[in-house]
Amino acid sequence: MMPEAAKLCAFGQRYTAAWCSQDSASVAAFYSPDGSLSINDGPPAIGPRAITEAVQAFMSAFPDLQVLMDDILVQGDRAVYHWTLIGTNTGPGATGHRVRISGFEVWKIGEDGLIAESQGHFDSAAYQRQLEPGVTEPQ
Repeated sequence: MMPEAAKLCAFGQRYTAAWCSQDSASVAAFYSPDGSLSINDGPPAIGPRAITEAVQAFMSAFPDLQVLMDDILVQGDRAVYHWTLIGTNTGPGATGHRVRISGFEVWKIGEDGLIAESQGHFDSAAYQRQLEPGVTEPQ
C-alpha cells in the first residue's frame, strides 16, 4: 500500500539522510527484512546484510558522500525517488576525482511501510567518465 504523498516525502527525506550518514546499516533499515536493492539491472542485494554491503561500497568509495533528494513521485503502485550523488572518490583504489551523478530508484513499498524492492538506475558511462577526469563542483 502506497503511503500518502506527505508521508512518502518524509520517508524519502529520512532515506536521504541515512545515505549521507556514512552508516550503511541505517540505509538497509529502510528495507523490508526480505527487501531487495538492484543497481542498473545488476543482481539484487537481498536482505539487510546484502543491502548494507552494497550501500557500504558507495560509502567507502566516497567518504564525503552527499545524496540529495531531487523529487519523489507516485507512479501507479510504485514510488520513484530521484536523487543526485556528489562525492570525491578517495576510498580504496580511488581516483581522487569528484563526481556528480543523478539517478532514480523505483520502489515497491511493502505492507510494513518499508521498501520491498528498489530498482536503482543511473548513467554508468557518465559516472565512469567523471571518475577519470573528475568534475569541478559549481561554486
